[in-house]
Amino acid sequence: MALTQRLEFRQSQSLVMTPQLMQAIKLLQLSNLDLTTFVEEELERNPLLERANDEPPAGEAPAETGQFNDSDGGHNDEPGGGPGEAFEPGQEEWLSKDLGTRAEIEQTMDTGLDNVFSEEPAEAAARNAQDAAPTTYTEWGGGASGDEAYNLEAFVAAETTLGDHLAEQLSVAFTGAAQRMIGQYLIDLVDEAGYLPPDLGQAAERLGASQQDVENVLAVLQKFDPPGVCARNLSECLAIQLRELDRYDPAMQALVEHLDLLAKRDVGALRKLCGVDDEDIADMIGEIRRLNPKPGMKFGSARLQTMVPDVYVRPGPDGGWHVELNSDTLPRVLVNQTYYSQLSKKIGKDGDKSYFTDALQNATWLVRALDQRARTILKVATEIVRQQDGFFTHGVAHLRPLNLKAVADAIQMHESTVSRVTANKYMATNRGTFELKYFFTASIASADGGEAHSAEAVRHHIKQLIDSEAPSAILSDDTIVERLRGSGIDIARRTVAKYREAMRIPSSVQRRRDKQSALGNVLSTAMSDRSRSTVPA
Repeated sequence: MALTQRLEFRQSQSLVMTPQLMQAIKLLQLSNLDLTTFVEEELERNPLLERANDEPPAGEAPAETGQFNDSDGGHNDEPGGGPGEAFEPGQEEWLSKDLGTRAEIEQTMDTGLDNVFSEEPAEAAARNAQDAAPTTYTEWGGGASGDEAYNLEAFVAAETTLGDHLAEQLSVAFTGAAQRMIGQYLIDLVDEAGYLPPDLGQAAERLGASQQDVENVLAVLQKFDPPGVCARNLSECLAIQLRELDRYDPAMQALVEHLDLLAKRDVGALRKLCGVDDEDIADMIGEIRRLNPKPGMKFGSARLQTMVPDVYVRPGPDGGWHVELNSDTLPRVLVNQTYYSQLSKKIGKDGDKSYFTDALQNATWLVRALDQRARTILKVATEIVRQQDGFFTHGVAHLRPLNLKAVADAIQMHESTVSRVTANKYMATNRGTFELKYFFTASIASADGGEAHSAEAVRHHIKQLIDSEAPSAILSDDTIVERLRGSGIDIARRTVAKYREAMRIPSSVQRRRDKQSALGNVLSTAMSDRSRSTVPA
């Protein structure tokens, strides 16, 4: 086989993911808080980026004009000169000279600086006034301040966590180092609800202590505030609180040890186990309900972030819907072309030129990417409103089945782009604030062959049926399926059970017990009130 050389031309297509393209895709799925953080980092990194509202305050000279100018400060009408008097060349040269350290200056002058540059009386009085403690409310920061950077959150006390609260009590409860070490180890295992892991067998091995020492420290920890903390299960948590209230008698102990029967509303079995009558078991159940099953939740709870909508949907004057972006969530940045043009004339090094050229390119890209992101969000939100017009007009029952492909085909974009746009974005409507992904629901076939129904609308229909059921006629899942098919919704029983469990609605047996128990309490209360109001003849 002979080896020969030849030229060939081939035409091919390839998708190249540049760093800027990857960041542009990343911007689409960022929430408004994450986007603000990203833009703040870019503002610190890129000298050619600036905020759109970054303007010097009125009456304040720009930073570039802060240099001394002989022509401006060379004339002064006051006799004897003053602060505005021009410096002589000798004086300016003396100011630019390095005088050395304090010790070198004192050695040169053969005396201390305090003897040469003594404070004037006015300066000493001003220094004493600065060192003095504030005497008025406004000096402490309680009054109004004209500074725009004045932050009231700087004066808010730090939130006390559950671990800190328990550690403070631990330092008082124990004096021995070994006991404090065991107690701190157990406190570190407490979760946000105030519970310890059920098995503490490894604690003694890791600490090199006996199991009895761990149990003794745990017994003291369980007496800490809040009552019920450091329990290993719900029964122990309730028992600790009942002991604190001096209500942990044998009958209550039997009730606490059989919480599974209480969850099933099996009052008859509980009454037999506790050995009490109907009135006493009702009072005992009421006491259990007044206890706190999660005592640690009031400490160190996660701070809730306010949900800021990205899009507003308002009724239009023509009967339609007006969709607009929330301008408060959109960062406004500009490219400082003036600064770049001034620098380009003075930069001489090739490395500096390439740095500022890249900075200009990145700044221009970021401004365009933010604008493209805003346009894409508005386009997707407008199409969602058009597709789900029935929801905005009539409510959840008229929510249509919708998927990403339908929206992507309508606005001529890819499904992945629509998926990124709808992530972590919220829409404020006349029916509340919803995540954009809320409007994308699966479809359920119609029983009569008509238009399919949205899964969210079917869930809403199931909830309405259960809420309107009578205590004497509880609807089973099979009955709900028949009711839905009568309304034109073809759905299986297991799907009804799945939707019901997702909405945390108990089964028909549990609902019958709950509603009959509630009805019995109402009737007993009414009978007791009637007996009290009856006056004997």
